[in-house]
Amino acid sequence: MFDKILIANRGEIALRVLRACKELGIATVAVHSTADANAMHVRLADESVCIGPPAAKDSYLNIPALLAACEITGADAVHPGYGFLSENARFAEILAEHNLHFIGPKAEHIRTMGDKIEAKKTAKRLGIPVVPGSDGGVGAGDDAMAIAKKIGFPVLVKAAAGGGGRGMKVAPTEADLMLALSTASNEAKSAFGDGSVYLEKYLGKPRHIEIQILGDGRGGAIHLGERDCSLQRRHQKVWEEGPSPIISPEARAKIGETCAKAMRDMQYLGVGTIEFLYEDGEFYFIEMNTRIQVEHPVTEMITGIDLVNAQIRVAAGGDLPCTQDEIVVNGHAIECRINAENPVTFRPSPGKILQYHPPGGLGVRIDSAVYQGYVIPPYYDSLVGKLIVHGKTRGECLMRLRRALDEMVVEGIETTLPLFRALVREPNIIDGDYHIHWLEQYLAKGDTKAH
Repeated sequence: MFDKILIANRGEIALRVLRACKELGIATVAVHSTADANAMHVRLADESVCIGPPAAKDSYLNIPALLAACEITGADAVHPGYGFLSENARFAEILAEHNLHFIGPKAEHIRTMGDKIEAKKTAKRLGIPVVPGSDGGVGAGDDAMAIAKKIGFPVLVKAAAGGGGRGMKVAPTEADLMLALSTASNEAKSAFGDGSVYLEKYLGKPRHIEIQILGDGRGGAIHLGERDCSLQRRHQKVWEEGPSPIISPEARAKIGETCAKAMRDMQYLGVGTIEFLYEDGEFYFIEMNTRIQVEHPVTEMITGIDLVNAQIRVAAGGDLPCTQDEIVVNGHAIECRINAENPVTFRPSPGKILQYHPPGGLGVRIDSAVYQGYVIPPYYDSLVGKLIVHGKTRGECLMRLRRALDEMVVEGIETTLPLFRALVREPNIIDGDYHIHWLEQYLAKGDTKAH
């Protein structure tokens, strides 16, 4: 096991990793920018090191500063959390070159799955069902039109190195294809430094279903069921739940075993999430995230398995926490990402939290690093915290979530709490009848209940 872990992140995920380390008896090092000097994980860590000014490129993305922090403190491993350097293959390689352990997958797997085109090819080779589309990058020539016609319109143009909805355009008809290709390519070049794009079949009203996997790096791998992340705004997840209201136990077992087998064949190490679009009973691979997910607590609540603990243990050469047969999905869990944003316009609302009261009670969990008097800085993600609620049934979970949302108090800044208070009372949400476009259509109506 590791002696001391440096947590190369901030906010609630840094605090989440710190908690897992403490329960494993591992010493912790918090790194922080000058803007995060008063952060909760900095206060609670055994040691802390300032690694730069507020801008992420000068602090949390500053690899030399992180290496120096490891050397100063004697840390022997680095946990990257999510975001920042968590899916940077070169960072994992640099740590290895300095005899430091990266708590995550092998660099080769990060690199392969970080390229959307290579990820799709790899998934197909491993027997994972994929969305019909081009085998590789396409240009604006005749080949793009021929491929699009073969797939069938509408088609989706996606950035090969993309994420978060950038470099993604829909071409409803042949007449729209060339503009969609050039626009997506230009966006991708600007956002990621890589203008490569590829084509996929555009699905009308799919669900976004993701399978949580865990591998030991030696050919052992298990899946821990699915999460339904279909409520999204601008391709960013807002509400996640597990199990999905529409996936049968048989379908879960089948797609889960397909993913677990693929990870066994890869000899994948650590946690990961294989993401699908699901429509008309069919799963279509879209990407794999080679890190801990923001929504991992949903899986923890319904399986009882501490994913961060397991992630650290397998990174240190340990065994998987259980066999596939020992995993039981128990009840239902929902997570709401509560952001410091206007609930209608989604304009960021950084500032000082004047009043803060998290909800409590049976089955209620808050993953947050804020406290009364904490100032949310304007430089980073606007997440205030994640409210995760568990119930024996989905109905019980929804009622508990409604109660918890009404109980939660965050004053001094605007938050998306009013939006979730409205959503949890929507008939479509209560019935589990929604898809990846539902939330944006709901918001486009200008419903004032979210005020």
